[in-house]
Amino acid sequence: MKFSIANALLLFCLLFSTPLFAQTPPPEPVCQLNGVITSEGNPLPFATVTINNTTLGVASDMDGAFELGYIPEGEFIVKAQAMGYKPVEKTVTFVNSKPVMLNFELEEDVLGLEQVVVTADRNEQKRTTASVIVNTLTPKLLENTQAVSISEGLNYVPGLRLENNCQNCGFTQVRMNGMDGAHSQVLINNRAIFSNLAGVYGLELIPASMIDRIEVVRGGGSALYGSNAVAGTINLITKDPMNNSYDITSQYSSVGIGSDGDAVNDYSLNMNSTIVSDDKKTGLALFGFYRDRDPFDANGDGFSESSQIENLTFGARLYHRIDYRNKITLDFIRVNEERRGGNDFNKLNHEADISEAVDHKITTTALTYERFIGTGSMLSVYGSAQNVDRASYYGAEQSLADYGQTDGLTYNIGTQFKTDFGKNSLVTGIELVHDDMLDKKLGYHDLIFDDEGNVTGSNGHTENTTITDQNKNVYGAFAQYDHRFGPVKASVGARFDRYEITDLDSKQGNNSGNVFSPRVNLLWDVIPSLQWRISYSQGYRAPQVFDEDLHIETSGSRKVIHENAPDLKQETSHSYMTSFDYNKRFGAWNIGLLIEGFYTKLDDAFAQSPEFDEATGITKYIRSNADDGAEVKGVNFELTASPGSKLYLRAGYTAQSSEYGEAVELGESDFLRTPNDYGFFAVDYNVTDRFTLIASGTYTGEMKIAYYGENLKPGESYIVIEDQDPGVIRTTPTFFDLGLKAEYDLKVAGLPFKAFAGVKNIFNSYQDDFDSGINRDPAYIYGPTNPRTIYCGIKLSNVFGH
Repeated sequence: MKFSIANALLLFCLLFSTPLFAQTPPPEPVCQLNGVITSEGNPLPFATVTINNTTLGVASDMDGAFELGYIPEGEFIVKAQAMGYKPVEKTVTFVNSKPVMLNFELEEDVLGLEQVVVTADRNEQKRTTASVIVNTLTPKLLENTQAVSISEGLNYVPGLRLENNCQNCGFTQVRMNGMDGAHSQVLINNRAIFSNLAGVYGLELIPASMIDRIEVVRGGGSALYGSNAVAGTINLITKDPMNNSYDITSQYSSVGIGSDGDAVNDYSLNMNSTIVSDDKKTGLALFGFYRDRDPFDANGDGFSESSQIENLTFGARLYHRIDYRNKITLDFIRVNEERRGGNDFNKLNHEADISEAVDHKITTTALTYERFIGTGSMLSVYGSAQNVDRASYYGAEQSLADYGQTDGLTYNIGTQFKTDFGKNSLVTGIELVHDDMLDKKLGYHDLIFDDEGNVTGSNGHTENTTITDQNKNVYGAFAQYDHRFGPVKASVGARFDRYEITDLDSKQGNNSGNVFSPRVNLLWDVIPSLQWRISYSQGYRAPQVFDEDLHIETSGSRKVIHENAPDLKQETSHSYMTSFDYNKRFGAWNIGLLIEGFYTKLDDAFAQSPEFDEATGITKYIRSNADDGAEVKGVNFELTASPGSKLYLRAGYTAQSSEYGEAVELGESDFLRTPNDYGFFAVDYNVTDRFTLIASGTYTGEMKIAYYGENLKPGESYIVIEDQDPGVIRTTPTFFDLGLKAEYDLKVAGLPFKAFAGVKNIFNSYQDDFDSGINRDPAYIYGPTNPRTIYCGIKLSNVFGH
């Protein structure tokens, strides 16, 4: 079944027009709401005031004051909330167009229990009422850990770990609960439009400054979000304009201080601004990001271990409230990034000994219409699209044959309805996810050289070669029903997907299937301070081209590419999770402890076995289905503790194992590149009202990794398996990456500035046995992604107007 862009637009127009042409109630007399939001008697800026079941909302200014108009007559629930504080709701009756004065006093929510999340059930609710655990990464944590891109901040969530997979180009991925990046679904504002193509370097492309928060749900999420949500879901939620504000942050870093290689520069600039109309009906948020990082050579062999990056990103979010029941939101993100690794950076790619280079142009747009109905229902209709234009070069030995061009288009169109009635709630919807990808090797002049390397002739210009021309459609319908039985909340959900994958080039990759993904969750409030959750969910991954397939490892003697086996079947997961979430106040201390156990059984698990061709020097990792599947199991711990507003500690630790039911690569059944334990901590201490000290760190345990290079260590010998590239299995050491930061608030000419400085990876806990030279194994890279780095910067932010 073919589904063109025109068909998609027609479907979206039909879905979008239904609520627009519905009868709108006549205008009603409008009232005005004024007040002040405080905490412990002090004004609370940036707090938001919203009216439940309407589109109406506003943020407080620097004095904590707010003003909201165009409120119809009637009885409404008014809610005040702010990040780090418990929300407060008050019932107000608006009559005769009279203004109402309403003040709020908010109490600190040190442990973040009362924060609102949406990823758990595609529905806004407090974290304590969600049937699954949702971890939230706030801008404060991203700022405290000095995360330039969002990928760096994901190290500070239990069960998540960022890793670098390539010395040349810095291909990174986030592993969740021991499974690789392709097992996690990345959402942008709740929409699954983060394509496989964008996912190759995707989480490193998005600046931390554009994010309002990141919500992470571990465990299978295919019942709500479809394919790939096997290990969990990462939801990137962008900032909503609620007031007039701006901030600018400039940072300089020196990467590799005290290492064997020379230190290099890393500059970044973030700019954000929000503008809201006087009538609060229209708001615009703008953000911009620029980064320029030099390549870093850790061992002085002339080849980079950390890639060169130049990134320019621009984005916007615009909303308009048609009336107090209807709202339209438009999102736009444009990413331009060039990255390159290898050597000879001052030469063209094909003149270097090794060059892995990609030039990304990624455009993402989204349009959402929301209509509130009655006192507890909402209908939303949405359409999102992402276009990726990627020019690449993966080559060695001055090869002209390794330029490529990859184009991808992903769009997500759907509608969702949610309603609350008494102790019950229901979320249901339908959606289409479409993905087009065309990957080509570009033609070149096939030159003839003599023995001395001089050009003596040409065989002419070769034609472009199609590597992948794939089209994927997923038609999905989902529903989840929640019911509260006293202290117990039960959630039952399911999703039915029909996926159709079309190989437009060779037809060998054509595949289709029907998938039913159920989900059951129980939440029990055992006592006020203790919650117990248990869940079962089923997920799947369709047999399509994945992100790692689009990355090529290159050296002077070896090239690694990835392919799917012709008979590849879908991978199906069965996930079981249980957790105890304990939160209590002991005197001045607020203590939170989460213990979460997880077990995932993968049927027809995707496994990769290397096949080596001596004639071409090319190793193909063929993705096939492991006959005996795979098992992933373990336990996550998270501790939060605070004696008040001055000191806050957050720490996490994971112990786990991931294993195939049979030997896969070099005779190993264990998942490679997966440590059995890892963790993090972050603590900030407000020494004074203006001066703050911050410490953070990550721990990475031992793990097995494959090495296919030429430099064997004493006592090592190659593991030789028929049709596989000879290699060895090594066990990495443990790492502890410690960072310290200090920041100080000051005013210059009446403008509020924040100056900060710090060091990451103080002890330079970094890999010390990188492979070297043109024949190195670029995938032999592990441990922390950056060596010791010293940084400093300044931030200007203010709220103007009212």
